[in-house]
Amino acid sequence: MLLHQLFEHTARRTPHKLALVFEGRRCTYGELDRMASHLARALQSRGVRRGDRVTLFLDNTVEAVAGIFAALKCGAVMMPVNPLTRADKLAYLLNDSGASALLTQTELGGAYRDALARNTTVHTCFVASHGAATDRDARSLPFPDLDGSGIPDDPQAIDQDLAAIIYTSGSTGEPKGVMLTHLNMVSAATSVSTYLGIRSDDVILCALPLAFDYGLYQILMGFQHGATVVLERSFAFPVRVVETMSREGVTVFPGVPTMFSLLMNMTSLRERNLSALRAITNTAAALPEAHIRDLRALFPQAKLFSMYGLTECKRVTYLPPEQLDIRPTSVGRGMPNEEVWLVDDAGRRLPNGGQGELVIRGSNVMRGYWRKSDETLNKLRPGPIPGEMILYSGDIFRTDAEGYLYFVARKDDIIKSRGEKVSPREVENALYGMPEVLDAAVIGVPDPVLGEAVKAFVKLKPGASLSEREVIKYCMSKLESFMAPKHVVFVDDLPKTDTGKIRKTGLS
Repeated sequence: MLLHQLFEHTARRTPHKLALVFEGRRCTYGELDRMASHLARALQSRGVRRGDRVTLFLDNTVEAVAGIFAALKCGAVMMPVNPLTRADKLAYLLNDSGASALLTQTELGGAYRDALARNTTVHTCFVASHGAATDRDARSLPFPDLDGSGIPDDPQAIDQDLAAIIYTSGSTGEPKGVMLTHLNMVSAATSVSTYLGIRSDDVILCALPLAFDYGLYQILMGFQHGATVVLERSFAFPVRVVETMSREGVTVFPGVPTMFSLLMNMTSLRERNLSALRAITNTAAALPEAHIRDLRALFPQAKLFSMYGLTECKRVTYLPPEQLDIRPTSVGRGMPNEEVWLVDDAGRRLPNGGQGELVIRGSNVMRGYWRKSDETLNKLRPGPIPGEMILYSGDIFRTDAEGYLYFVARKDDIIKSRGEKVSPREVENALYGMPEVLDAAVIGVPDPVLGEAVKAFVKLKPGASLSEREVIKYCMSKLESFMAPKHVVFVDDLPKTDTGKIRKTGLS
């Protein structure tokens, strides 16, 4: 089955079931399917064909959701782009992908018009108007009325065709377009929704950008199983989002550590009825143990899933909630229909208890990086079966005796201090153990004596106070002496990537 056919199957089976809630608008599966088909027909009438790239430069909106499935119905490749993307980067993405069509909105006019001025491949640009006026590019047209009707031509796509190109956040170097086939994405959605137990009576919050695959898959998995998705533009106003969660009876709450930090600092949180919540999921970065304790105390009825994944394969591991008390810092083991293991520097498979690079094998593994053959060959290498390619994550993990995985560091993140190897994550975990600490990032900086010194950047909770000496002393009590920070810098905020991870590039 193709990716969009999961949604179409649900729409045929339960056309009157509520599919999407967005800012007071409520769309059934039948209505949303008609919107996507009408938009697909409009794209085809403008020359969009199988294999063309359709860029979705939109906020989380109904148009964005319809655009995802419209592109797929055309046999095209959807390419979601974060609406915070600047013109220079958007121009690069349009040119690199050779995009044929752009779906966007008037509020983003400054960025998309500048980008189109430096692009020759986009022949169609549909602009959704939300009450803001803008000067249109010559290639721009008003967004088709989604209340219209139209059935797209069947593009005769197969599951080996590309369904999406998702560009990595590009914290270093140029962004890379991760190529994902229908088979990749159907496999990933099925595996993840299986261990999460997604069902038709779930109400799933999506306050993550749809350009972030974690956000995108809330739509895909929810619609695969006939659930209702409550779509929010962002988590910038957590009080409002929590009010919506309470009103709509949200049962599944996907988040990232920065969102959970905001949530746990809400003084009015306990006044809201969130008793329907049955599952909380976390990825992008590991949850500190202190956050895990706080979330479980706030939502004792909900199961908390710690997960690890890569855009290159969507998801890799999850920790069954019943294991949290036993191994709270683990990200679990491989998900259904996938095989994972660790290798040493020579590529030899390691037994349980070892430490090395994580390797992933499964139908969820990407096809490669768009037009970047060297980077693809570095990431995808021959697997156990002749002709098969497996994914080398670039992340160092260790396993315990039972094979549960623990993140250590990116291969290029390891700090070498006093001749010892220091994992930034281990130091960050210690820092998060301090009640006053809200966010922390650890890097290595050149040191004439140590080779590299451990440097910590710390954001404190509102009203909290700490000194550099107190932080170092605490770390010395929790870590081996060579792992304790030599330098501590207190900051008002830490830079974040589009996906909510702390961006260490530029910290010094």
